[in-house]
Amino acid sequence: MAIFRVDVGGVVRLAVGTPADGPKRLLADGLSMSGLLAEGAQRLAEVHASGGHEPVPVGARVLVPVDGQDVWAAGVTYLRSRVARLEESQNDAYDRVYDAQRPELFFKARHDTVRGPGQSVGIRSDSTWDVPEPELTLVIDAHGELAAFTVGNDMSSRSIEGENTLYLPQAKTYQYSCAVGPCLVLLEEIEDPTDLEVGLRIERAAKVAFSGTSSTSMMKRTLTELREWLFVANTFPTGVLLMTGTGIVPDAPFTLQAGDIVTITISGLGSLTNTVEVIGGDTPDGTS
Repeated sequence: MAIFRVDVGGVVRLAVGTPADGPKRLLADGLSMSGLLAEGAQRLAEVHASGGHEPVPVGARVLVPVDGQDVWAAGVTYLRSRVARLEESQNDAYDRVYDAQRPELFFKARHDTVRGPGQSVGIRSDSTWDVPEPELTLVIDAHGELAAFTVGNDMSSRSIEGENTLYLPQAKTYQYSCAVGPCLVLLEEIEDPTDLEVGLRIERAAKVAFSGTSSTSMMKRTLTELREWLFVANTFPTGVLLMTGTGIVPDAPFTLQAGDIVTITISGLGSLTNTVEVIGGDTPDGTS
């Protein structure tokens, strides 16, 4: 079972269902993800266990599964990610962080900019090399406890990041650069989060332009260490999401184009599908 956020005639409700079948039954009115994660993972589990009430009406729209939670991300947690970063930048900082005690953690998206199922994700107009990064995403409560999992898409500009390591925030954090969904699968529903298959498919003009698979078993960092490092000097009163890095990076010269359809699937968590659009215009120097 999983928890969804749905739009029912203009009213946002929480519902339970499965990643495969979607939301089926509405939970009690007045519940919010922020309220539940502020109370803690146990409260989220209790609400989930209630099983819901009336059926989800036909035509209800599945929304991004979180409301007040910002998104952070971890980088270079897979060998494939380290190799890709070295290829694009020729900078040994990525090689060193792969083996360092402290992981690479960075702010990814404000809660009000995170995209959900069926919404568009962006590639920067001033970037020439863009990829989606499929990532197991942790849903962490206000007390720092792991509460659930979801599917994440960490959209990235490899050309901007490769030009200069200090450009990482611009390569990673911009309008529509982050999507999660379709639902939250509670911790106890996943037998082994360190052995989940991750798949990426990119369609262009009704044909598969790229596909690849990986597994969370290939992650060098543990989920616990990533979560604990994030909370060393941060507090999150309504919880937070943490993307855990990617093991799938399309080889050069592949780059996303407007209109591409990106689907990320993680076993047990469902599929997240988004269409690509170009974000931004000319740069201050007059280039695009």
